[in-house]
Amino acid sequence: MTNITAVVLALAVSVPAHAQSPNPLTSGAKFHYGIIKGYVTRAAAKMPEEHYPFRPTPDVRTFAQLIGHLADANYRLCSVLAGQDPPMDAGIEKNQHAKSDLIKALDQSFTYCDKVYADMSDEAGKPIVKFDAGGEGSRVPIQMPRLTVLAFHAGHAFEHYGNIVTYMRLKGVVPPSSEPPFGTYRPKD
Repeated sequence: MTNITAVVLALAVSVPAHAQSPNPLTSGAKFHYGIIKGYVTRAAAKMPEEHYPFRPTPDVRTFAQLIGHLADANYRLCSVLAGQDPPMDAGIEKNQHAKSDLIKALDQSFTYCDKVYADMSDEAGKPIVKFDAGGEGSRVPIQMPRLTVLAFHAGHAFEHYGNIVTYMRLKGVVPPSSEPPFGTYRPKD
């Protein structure tokens, strides 16, 4: 079975489960979060430590910085949803460089987000929140429903996971999304 076939089958199996949930939108958000959380944490663990300083060109982040950036983004976006003002700024990308420290920080940041996702419901996702989006020095204020922030969070992580995949391939490491099985995560309401 090809990876594409496995993805289609996993999604087909998950759709009825989301539709039957009392919170189908939140269940979908949790499903995507579970996928990217698994990919990113497995990639961070799988990449050899000697490749953490790797960057394909001088003007892009190192692998270590990507992992730190994702941990920082977890805190930043999930703290918005947790009602923290100002949003949490952990400084992981700037201050952590060792693989073991980054894996620990990444795990802790996902644990922080786990509670936000667990506490979310379709109804709780309706209120509008304000936060600054964008890169350092170019952030702009935006507003969106709380549930959409979860989609924004997962989308951001998938975007950078694409970078991680490229870095891993350049170093001859197979990324987690190219390994079976796909879709073992099942959201809990």
